[in-house]
Amino acid sequence: MSTTGTFTIKMTPDAPYDESDGITLGRVRFDKVFSGPLTATSVVHMTAARTAIADSASYVAVEKIVGTLDGKQGSFVVTHTGHMVRGAQTLTITIVADSGTGALVGISGTMDIQIVDGVHHYTLDHRLPA
Repeated sequence: MSTTGTFTIKMTPDAPYDESDGITLGRVRFDKVFSGPLTATSVVHMTAARTAIADSASYVAVEKIVGTLDGKQGSFVVTHTGHMVRGAQTLTITIVADSGTGALVGISGTMDIQIVDGVHHYTLDHRLPA
């Protein structure tokens, strides 16, 4: 099943923990509020690397999402892997196997994020056991 909606985001960066040889390593916390078929909140813990090339960077993150999906209450965890190579971006967000709780036990799938005119949009392609 595919669901789409929007979310708001609050970013809280830590100071970089390593800056050397043109590489900056840092951590950021994001707090999100989802609207639409996914009515939820989440906390994201991200670790990122920026290079000396302005448009090249990567990040990994873990996010726990708690709320209601299509009327089913529970939580699940997703992992993010994002890369930007001289401006060309790729992003993979995957639901962690067996991370679903409550009515979301057994959830699997992927998520996509797009930012359009400053608004964050999600598409969650997911499956739940019958």
